[in-house]
Amino acid sequence: MADDATTARVADNLARNLRALRDAQGLTQNQLASRAGIPRATLAHLETGAGNPTLLVLVRIASALNVTIEELISPPRATGRLFRADQLPVRQRGGATVSKLLPDPLPGIDLERIVLAPGATLKGTPHSPGTREYLFCDRGRIDLVASGTAFDLGVGDVVVFRGDQRHSYHNPGDEPAVGFSAVLLPPAVG
Repeated sequence: MADDATTARVADNLARNLRALRDAQGLTQNQLASRAGIPRATLAHLETGAGNPTLLVLVRIASALNVTIEELISPPRATGRLFRADQLPVRQRGGATVSKLLPDPLPGIDLERIVLAPGATLKGTPHSPGTREYLFCDRGRIDLVASGTAFDLGVGDVVVFRGDQRHSYHNPGDEPAVGFSAVLLPPAVG
């Protein structure tokens, strides 16, 4: 049997999680109560930490927020998570270092940081048909050749090109060049 401290802790978790989840979804208490099929007063009482809901009320609220009951009563999650540079995927090819910018894949987009040593060239791999790629030059100079067209990028320049064609990146300078690539994949068909 749970002691009073445990019960109070779970009620506090529920209150904090309810407010945070409701706010994150831009819902008022009235809107969430309506969506969950419970009285607004019940929801307001739970958000104070004083409520003791039935299992049915928890199920309805969890369903209305599209979360699990565990997410409602567990200690609130941290608002962010730090990923150190050495935790992100990196690949090296010749004088180029390509680092993923995001720790989790996002459907339809790939973001990478490209560092080119002086004189280095990186041949890009053509992506699936319909892909668009954006290359932003952050430091140095980057010569991009895409589908036979040459682009000379300086700091702050951006080029948009078809990522489904042959392309390559080259650093013509004496210092490392840094660029950021955003690859937008076409929507999946079917």
